Amino acid sequence: MSEPTKSQRPVSGKVLGNKADKTISVLLERRVKHPFYKKYVRRSTKVLAHDEGNTCQEGDWVLVEECRPISKRKSWRLVKVVERAL
Repeated sequence: MSEPTKSQRPVSGKVLGNKADKTISVLLERRVKHPFYKKYVRRSTKVLAHDEGNTCQEGDWVLVEECRPISKRKSWRLVKVVERAL
């Protein structure tokens, strides 16, 4: 079995919203080194992910992975819920 490609690797993020049916909005954060100042800066991306069972709530930490396009803006899939919000 081969290693997963970069697009298939699960990334963790925080659920920002779950108002749509079977869809969650996830904030993905990463740290990049500034080219001149050499300090690490936080960059974030907001993506829509497919949640088949409507299991996630706002504030949950989840693992998502990239997949084929499900709708116009949704091309990520929920892998698992890492930590539930209080």
